Amino acid sequence: MKVLHIVYFGDGLWATKALRRIVKDGHSVTAVVLRKHPSDQTLTDFAKGLGILTVQPDKVNSDDFADVLYRIDPDLCISMSYDQIIGRQVLDVPDRGFINFHAGKLPFYRGRNVINWAIINNEPEIGLTAHYLDEGIDTGDIILQKTLPITWHDTYADVLSKVTGAFPALMSETVQLIAEGRAERRSQAGMPGTYYGRRRQGDESIDWLKSSLEIYNKIRAITHPGPGATTMLKGSPWIVWASAYDHSWPKYMATPGEVVGRIPDVGIIVKTGDSTLLVKSVQNEGAAEQVADFPIGTRFGVGLANEVKCLQRRVRDLEREIHAGETH
Repeated sequence: MKVLHIVYFGDGLWATKALRRIVKDGHSVTAVVLRKHPSDQTLTDFAKGLGILTVQPDKVNSDDFADVLYRIDPDLCISMSYDQIIGRQVLDVPDRGFINFHAGKLPFYRGRNVINWAIINNEPEIGLTAHYLDEGIDTGDIILQKTLPITWHDTYADVLSKVTGAFPALMSETVQLIAEGRAERRSQAGMPGTYYGRRRQGDESIDWLKSSLEIYNKIRAITHPGPGATTMLKGSPWIVWASAYDHSWPKYMATPGEVVGRIPDVGIIVKTGDSTLLVKSVQNEGAAEQVADFPIGTRFGVGLANEVKCLQRRVRDLEREIHAGETH
């Protein structure tokens, strides 16, 4: 087997599992590049446990970091859940290229939080793509692509588990093709595609005027380990962690957001814009998660005060992003 010298850029559990497979395959990982603000210590601890050099640049496209990478002189660079856009100066360092692994069926589902968006869009499957990096966002040439099913009852945690479990094999196969000089390239240029921005505070609010299908998909798309979909009741926010819906349920006009039925120890039936939704598990601020149990006639709503708070948070987020862009 041709052994490649690899610099690995990544973050979190799925990056760690994939790196473990590359090490097991016998490739030489000479350095691991960590996010400036890692989501957890998983990748850091794994790399240090094997004595692999870890690097944590503030700006990955700085001259200082490029000099570090040139001194390491990798054959191949791999990105797996790394959060900075890689510029040409860094892309040109490895002889065998710079590849990325993306949880989306490129050219569709470019961008951020694509697992959540795929479930929200009621997709029957999610793609896993190995592609070369260019200076765009998820626009480089495709090497390999796989798909995994999303079932009707799958939540964010379920799909995340499937994706995390499947990436190591895809990475292993891709790296082996590159090592043997057999990796084919399929250009995305000219292909129609879609792009998704990261989800922000306020995006989790439930609009009861939407259809039952749309609300059901939103709830399961951002449930644990996500932030959870939220609704308001008498000025207080409630997280809706679990719900159920069936296409056969009657469609009729009534007041969206109103509790129209109760099933003891199971949940409540809430009217939506077209049908109803069984809300099963909820949580109030500062309390424990519980089975939904509210009287018939209770009305949920977004709430003006909550909308104002969400808009204020978005303004603050945008101001921080603008300030960050000005300082780069």
